[in-house]
Amino acid sequence: MATLAIGNDALEAELLPRLELVEERLRDAVSQSDKLADTTSRHLVDAGGKRLRPVLTLLCAQLGDGARPEVLDAAVVCELTHLATLYHDDVMDSAPTRRGAPSAHEVWGNSVAILTGDLLFARASRVVAGLGPDAVRIQAETFERLCLGQLHETVGASEADDPIAFYLQVLADKTGSLIATSARLGAMFGGCPASVVSQVTAYGEAAGVAFQLADDVIDVRSDAATTGKTPGTDLREGVPTMPVLLLRRLVASGSASEADVALLADIDGDLSSDDALASVVERLAAHTVVDQTAELAQQWARKAKDAIARLPEGDASGALRTFADALVARAA
Repeated sequence: MATLAIGNDALEAELLPRLELVEERLRDAVSQSDKLADTTSRHLVDAGGKRLRPVLTLLCAQLGDGARPEVLDAAVVCELTHLATLYHDDVMDSAPTRRGAPSAHEVWGNSVAILTGDLLFARASRVVAGLGPDAVRIQAETFERLCLGQLHETVGASEADDPIAFYLQVLADKTGSLIATSARLGAMFGGCPASVVSQVTAYGEAAGVAFQLADDVIDVRSDAATTGKTPGTDLREGVPTMPVLLLRRLVASGSASEADVALLADIDGDLSSDDALASVVERLAAHTVVDQTAELAQQWARKAKDAIARLPEGDASGALRTFADALVARAA
């Protein structure tokens, strides 16, 4: 909560104790009787994080009865599912650090990291089973979208696809789907009517895309000490990001400068050395395509706020609007 202000001190004071309970349950949920599995499962939990998804679950539950005990379990399910994907993502992206700590695959190797992600998803499935068949179905559908998003990112767009539209769909699947589910389960188990659940679900999906676009900006304009991640990791691994896609479109249009063409050639070249990567990150960070990406993030944050325009005015709806703004303010 402290990292994503919601603009309401009284509401924050009400939610903080519940977020602490979620943290306790999260640590209980990742504990394993096997010593190695226990150590690897706790690795990312102990590293901390924004806990964006549990915060959103608790916040959306405030649109109904936020004190219901099922809300805490729903928040744990969403964060456990997220943590499971991080173990897998870091292997696929060869990310050396996560949340300021060495990635699990750097410590134990790829196989252990993948299996730990599977263990955490199994734990998430056990928790969600206690919430009933609707929650199980929603989590399964969400996990399917997470996998499809990762699959499409890995394979890339076909010649028939518009690369930018394709990328936005990847973001909606990889990030937006779980953030949408976090909002949805919060409202559901807070006892909100279907119309409210529908609105916050759409809000969460758009907010997730905004969040990831902001991350694309942060990836080239922040340092490792700020983000806990190595700048330019996506560039080195050839993972498409919005600034690179916009630069590629600019070069393809024929209106790019020689410096633009040279920058794209270097991005597509050998970035295995730290000096080469640092040079590309520095030049890309100063480019207007990163400003355009930041504006796109703002547009998606506005879509999120528009999705909840029909919610009754109150502390929770106001906090949701502030929350959407906070997701992209990181990239300002």
